[in-house]
Amino acid sequence: MPHFEKMLYDNGQLLGLYARLGTDLGDRVAAETADFLIRELRTAQGGFASALDADSEGVEGRFYVWTPAQLSEVLGADDGGWAAEVFGVTEQGSFEHGTSTLQLRHEPDSPRLTEVKARLLEARSHRVRPARDDKVVAAWNGLAIGGLVDAGLRLGRREYLAAAVDAAELLVRVHLVDDRLRRVSRDGVAGRHAGVLEDYGCVAAGLLALVQATGEHRWLDLARRLLDVALTEFRAEDGGFFDAAAGAEALLTRPRDPSDNASPSGTSAMVHALATAHALTGEGRYRSAAEEALASVGALMNQAPRFAGWSLAAAVTLADGPLEVAVVGPAGADRDALAAAARALPGAVVVVADDAREEIPLLRARTPVEGRPAAYVCRGFVCRRPVTDPAELPEAAQRSA
Repeated sequence: MPHFEKMLYDNGQLLGLYARLGTDLGDRVAAETADFLIRELRTAQGGFASALDADSEGVEGRFYVWTPAQLSEVLGADDGGWAAEVFGVTEQGSFEHGTSTLQLRHEPDSPRLTEVKARLLEARSHRVRPARDDKVVAAWNGLAIGGLVDAGLRLGRREYLAAAVDAAELLVRVHLVDDRLRRVSRDGVAGRHAGVLEDYGCVAAGLLALVQATGEHRWLDLARRLLDVALTEFRAEDGGFFDAAAGAEALLTRPRDPSDNASPSGTSAMVHALATAHALTGEGRYRSAAEEALASVGALMNQAPRFAGWSLAAAVTLADGPLEVAVVGPAGADRDALAAAARALPGAVVVVADDAREEIPLLRARTPVEGRPAAYVCRGFVCRRPVTDPAELPEAAQRSA
């Protein structure tokens, strides 16, 4: 039985996952998910709201479900019958009271499908909409920023990158108060609650994704400020992390839960952000902090790996390097091809810019080769000779192992 509540943290993560699949289906679902986020959850201030309710007019799913008669009413008998077959809409219904969710049974002719879906979407827009929870949660917006960056880069959709930048600008403008994050805002006004560990980890990760996409050092500077606060105020004696800062409201027990669930735990989000920061800066303190945090959850990873998926992924990333790739050169098809090939390398941290940039250590002294875009493949800031042919990147990565 489906549940129709739409959560930002789910969609932000799924968006990035589908974009990284590199398949036609993945690209389509990623684009549809990004469009949904921008259309349904984006706030007037540029951030993303937390959720859409499951109900409208007091009935769960009413906004989303259809009957064969409703399809024919909107599309006409021919297209309505075709849509009912394609989406599995029957007289008996797949949900409740003879209604059905739209679930593709097979891949039909895409132009017709695109037109039918657009007509149904327009018709649905006249229904009573579910309520929207307009809270902007810092951590969940960090996840959405990362997903939008992945989709924007891999699908060549600049509007997705622009939406990611807008959300990051809101977090910096509203949520960052005296170098400390506030957890939520609404209508452009920050709430009083201090950010927790997952806010610092997820927002830092989102900002580091923007560094890689734009080559702008300000995102790196901001991410490092957040990481440094986390290392100062959230760190435990064993190298792990508490979920609340040292100066937070006093509780009987200072919370500390490293287990992953529907979204990354604060600890695993922080480890991923620290690993990426190390790949971009070469600063050993970030890697050391990531390794110590992973060591603190070793028992969880061994005993309950189902609840440590993000931590285990971070462990693989650190064991493999991660791979660091700087792509530099004039914008255009050649640089785009190099960047796309670099991003296809498993676990690679890829930053792209026009030329060398002192403010981003991975880009220092990285220049084009005879005016042509070049990719520098490195591990631990030890780099092989630059390559200009995308086909050479996999071999260069293998030799760097």
